[in-house]
Formats: sequence, structure tokens, C-alpha cells
Amino acid sequence: MRFFRQIIAVLAILCAGYAQAGDANGYKVLNQPQPVSSGNKIEVIEFFFYECSHCDDMHGPLDEWEKQKPKDVELVMIPVIFRDSLEPMARAYYALEAMGEIKRLHSVFFDAMHRKGVDLRDEAKITDFVAKNGVDRAKFSAAYNSFSIGSKLNRSNQMVGSYRIMGTPTIAVDGKYIITGLHPHEAIRVLDEVVKIARKERSGRK
Repeated sequence: MRFFRQIIAVLAILCAGYAQAGDANGYKVLNQPQPVSSGNKIEVIEFFFYECSHCDDMHGPLDEWEKQKPKDVELVMIPVIFRDSLEPMARAYYALEAMGEIKRLHSVFFDAMHRKGVDLRDEAKITDFVAKNGVDRAKFSAAYNSFSIGSKLNRSNQMVGSYRIMGTPTIAVDGKYIITGLHPHEAIRVLDEVVKIARKERSGRK
């Protein structure tokens, strides 16, 4: 019972970080907007992890959306680490991103884990897998264990806290708007609407 009360208390604190406005429209608004790193572009972040079946469901629609997104929008992917077992794949994501290989292998990872039952839970298995998919083994290992990738993981963890991420997939728009818990195609519809709102807000600040 004590543990249950602690969980309820934590959820209450997290939920307090959202304003009520927007809930009925499929999105929430952060009480404390977060800084963005997209410059003049509207920043769209997807918080995800590869083992998440709902993230797998979202991947296809979001991938199609990215191909057609407006030129003033930038999509950023943030792999979350809700538990220690998720760190290897999060580290692999950033390593392959640094190598310029993640676009090619992002879908491959989802397919391997959700349709082919491939075990990618540790560095050795991941290294073997990416090597079989055309990635230089030595270069991958160097990137995987680099200080810069560790720094990105730390930044990812900080953002999960700052954005009050409680589940995946979650989409954040321009540091302020949160979309989560929707069917993928409904989430994309709401995303398009929220991008329009963010664009108007940016225009009003000029």
C-alpha cells in the first residue's frame, strides 16, 4: 500500500506540470516550456524506445509524415531509458546517428525486434547485428563507447524529466505541446494541428 501511495504521489507531481488547456483537443501544454535547439524551425521530438510496441505502431505513420513535413519543421528522435535494459539500444541509436547510419537502420531495428524476434539487449548482440547489416564493427564499437554518446544519453535522460515523459511514444512540439496516448494516425492529425499553432505563435513573436 505504501508503494502504491508513492506511485500516486509521483504521478500527481508529474501531471501538475501540464496546463489543462488543450487536453480536449488531443494534446497537453507544459506549464514550463522547454528550450528548443532547432533555431528558426519548429521542433518536433518523438520520445521512443525500440522495444515499445506502440512506438513500432507509430514508426510507419511518423516516417511517412517526416517525408512530407513542412520545410520549417525539424524532427528529432530521443530514445528514452526507463530502465537499465533500454540503455544498449539507446546508445546504439546515438552511435549510428553519429555514423550517419541511423536513417538506414531505424526501421530495420523495429522490424528485427517486433517481427523477427531478434534479441538486441546487449552490446555484443547489437554489434553483431549492425555488422551483418553493413556497419563497420570497429567504428561502431568506438562510437558506442565514446564519451560523446554518453553525454547524449545524459541529455536524453534530462529531457525525459524536463518534458515529464511518462510513456511512449510521446511527441513534443516546440518545447511546449505534448501529444501522447493516441492512435498513430490520430496523433499525426493532432501533430499537424499543433504545428500550425506553434507556427502562429512564432510569427507573433517576430
